[in-house]
Amino acid sequence: MGKEPERITVDPESVRSGDAGASQSRSDPFADRTHLSDPRALRAYAHPTRMELVGLLRREGPLTATRAAELTGESVASCSYHLRMLAKYDLVEQAEGGRGREKPWRATAQFTDWPEYSEDSAVIDASAALNVALAENYFAKMTRALEQRAALPRVWQQAEQYGDVSLYLTADELAELGDQITELLRPYAERLQVPASRPVDARLVSFLRVAFVRHAEAGGGGASRTTGEAAGGACHEEPQVGDGAV
Repeated sequence: MGKEPERITVDPESVRSGDAGASQSRSDPFADRTHLSDPRALRAYAHPTRMELVGLLRREGPLTATRAAELTGESVASCSYHLRMLAKYDLVEQAEGGRGREKPWRATAQFTDWPEYSEDSAVIDASAALNVALAENYFAKMTRALEQRAALPRVWQQAEQYGDVSLYLTADELAELGDQITELLRPYAERLQVPASRPVDARLVSFLRVAFVRHAEAGGGGASRTTGEAAGGACHEEPQVGDGAV
């Protein structure tokens, strides 16, 4: 989880900071979320600039379109347009102060979720498009991180994780594993909304969660080996059970 736009599977209810549910948000950081179910909203959010703007507002906001343009490298006009589109689907909103393009924007929630399954084919297609866009976003950010990895202090290079493992699981076991990971992340996710709780040496880290069913593969007959062969050995002394390419 991180403040890049996040996909988390939780109940479809949104709790905004500052609302009556803010105390719930503090006890459960993942409760502060926006649920997308309208295919138009799902497709709107799939735009890379919009995902970047939402993540930026969650980390650094509130921000004006001018400041967002400086941080993203986009034009002010482009940021203004994309922020208005995000506001249309309740992903961002205008904050107090300023006017026009100098009026600040803020994210409406720290996390976003959307349907894992739907009987509506339009929702299925839009969710699939958003999933692909998010995967491409993850890959681009991970590639940049690897390219710049040598500049990190040794302690951070050793702490980073690039690896994978193949497992034979039932659907219930996979869901339970996801719940367990969520519980492990919960204490750290609280730091997103409370900057004073962050250790002085903490850095913003993207913790990717990816688990999917392996389909029959060419030359493999569908068989899976329980190893970290695809990524772990490239950056570690031993394969890591983590979030790498499979």
